[in-house]
Amino acid sequence: MILISNSHRLQPHRFLLSLLLMAPLMVQAKTAVISTPLGDIEIELLENDAPKTVANFLSYVEDNRYENAFIHRSVDGFIIQGGGYSFSDETTSEVNTFDPVENEYKISNTRGTVAMAKLGNDPDSATSQWFINLGDNSGNLDNQNGGFTVFARVIGDGMEVADAINQLRVVNGGGPFTDLPVINFSGDTIKEEHLVFTAVSEKTELPPFQMNPGLNDAWFNPDTDGQGFFVTVFPELGIALLAWFTYDTELPPQDASANLGDPGHRWLTAVGPIDGNQAVLEIESASGGLFDQAAEVERKIDGTITLSFDGCNSGTVDYDISSIDRQGSVPIERVAADNAALCEVLSSE
Repeated sequence: MILISNSHRLQPHRFLLSLLLMAPLMVQAKTAVISTPLGDIEIELLENDAPKTVANFLSYVEDNRYENAFIHRSVDGFIIQGGGYSFSDETTSEVNTFDPVENEYKISNTRGTVAMAKLGNDPDSATSQWFINLGDNSGNLDNQNGGFTVFARVIGDGMEVADAINQLRVVNGGGPFTDLPVINFSGDTIKEEHLVFTAVSEKTELPPFQMNPGLNDAWFNPDTDGQGFFVTVFPELGIALLAWFTYDTELPPQDASANLGDPGHRWLTAVGPIDGNQAVLEIESASGGLFDQAAEVERKIDGTITLSFDGCNSGTVDYDISSIDRQGSVPIERVAADNAALCEVLSSE
């Protein structure tokens, strides 16, 4: 059986609590992932609301003090907690803690929030342990011991994983492990494979991709090889231009028109403002002009194109051509991938 001393405990209606969470290794990181045998729990770190507590948590992650840690407490519909103990070589150890962090209670302990555990009657005693609130515990935890500091919030489908952990069988492992969740355990000795281990990984929010002149190039639709595109970005004007053309090996029929969408139509142009990684462009049709001759040209707006990029070598053209009631989405790739060097430099600035 597992034996351990000096536990930080939190009873549903008493004073103590413990926790584990996994967050980024850097202050800039906004989210972290707690990987468990039952799936990943992604959390958003609330640096603006609890800066000292987030920094404290990240210090444990950065120093690998949560290595081999496991969920050591699960109370039905109340909390799951960890960050206090690790298990390795058939030995259970307490996480080596830093100095306690000042209490920063501000946000209520509602379902999906993550807070730090602390000793009873000592608001500023939180160290390494954390817990995830499985229900609305604000009536209890907000009103005792200075309030329990919420420093993160579960996002995505993470609460499905937390609930699944809470639904595991709970056994009395002795010492601080009277509510220990276990996996496929039916014997007398709790082994490594029975524990809900957690692994912390940093998930840094990368700056969103920005359209830049490095995208100025020839592009094509890899699904058809029959669609070509020229992209031109004018950052100083805040606009982008798209020229979309089709091509084949035969001339169109003699009686084909050059109307938008007809067999004789070969070009479409659109222009519009840039907004981050995309631009919403107005499709402009022109008719009546003759090559190298003065002639009045009629122009009209036929719909919109949303040009978006997820990087320097791939993007998407989403179109809605109202005049011919045609909508769709076209993946695009750069014709010459080696031309992405300028785009990559500009994206990193």
